[in-house]
Amino acid sequence: MEKLLAIVGPTAVGKTNLSIKIAKRFNGEVISGDSMQVYRHLDVGTAKVSEPEQEGIPHHLINIIDVNEQYSVADFTEAAQKLITEIISRGHLPIIVGGTGFYVSSLLNGLSLGSKKDPDIRTRLNDELKVSGPKKMWETLKQIDPVSAAKISVENTRRIIRALEVYESTGKPISHQVNSGKQYDDLVIGLNTDRKVLYQRINDRVDLMMQNGLIEENEWLFKSGGRKIPAGKGIGYREFIPYFDGREDLDQVRSEIKKDSRHYAKRQLTWFRNKMSVSWYDLVQHPDEIQQIERQIKEWRK
Repeated sequence: MEKLLAIVGPTAVGKTNLSIKIAKRFNGEVISGDSMQVYRHLDVGTAKVSEPEQEGIPHHLINIIDVNEQYSVADFTEAAQKLITEIISRGHLPIIVGGTGFYVSSLLNGLSLGSKKDPDIRTRLNDELKVSGPKKMWETLKQIDPVSAAKISVENTRRIIRALEVYESTGKPISHQVNSGKQYDDLVIGLNTDRKVLYQRINDRVDLMMQNGLIEENEWLFKSGGRKIPAGKGIGYREFIPYFDGREDLDQVRSEIKKDSRHYAKRQLTWFRNKMSVSWYDLVQHPDEIQQIERQIKEWRK
């Protein structure tokens, strides 16, 4: 079974920095496991690793599609599987790095369209349900997955939402279920820190993003159709819509991004703790723990 290292955790805990150090130490290549870093031109709001920051380490699945294109967990899994084989053939260690737990767990455990859940998509679909009503949502399902729609009544909103969630997150109907089981001999390293420390780091990161071009990035995205295209739904982007509509000022936008980012970090941690077997470390408050991480990786690679 091919060996695969994964570095996971909530936003703003130092995953990128650790991945560079580990890649240098163990001759690795990085595969991004982030659902937003695939988009070209969205660098600030996605905290995308810059070329100088990569320090010569090969990075994959970054800047691969335009902002108006859809990208699903099925797309990610297919691309990542191919890359892992290629990286290993070069004698290098593949390292998945990212906070999109749905992507990472689907890759490690085999894509099972009927059992994976994406809380962000589900929340948005439930909001749409309140506005549009069950019949409209069922009709949407019928267009994309008539097989499932024929088996689900209009009144069964829970199953309607579930089927739509699977389609949006994987790009394939729930009626096309695939489960190939555990794929790799994997080691999952998780980074986390004290909640107060984490939330302050998130707030500071958002402030830095606002200073470093997030507003301009959103102006470009808005002109490119931001409110209607897939990339415009991400954190750091969707919060700007009320600003461009003249309903909120930038301070309100800043506060909303911070709040959404903190909530997302909490969901990320819940996902990784419940869905994956993770070895947790705190490099923020205990940077010397990187020695333990390196020892664990060395032992695992034997």
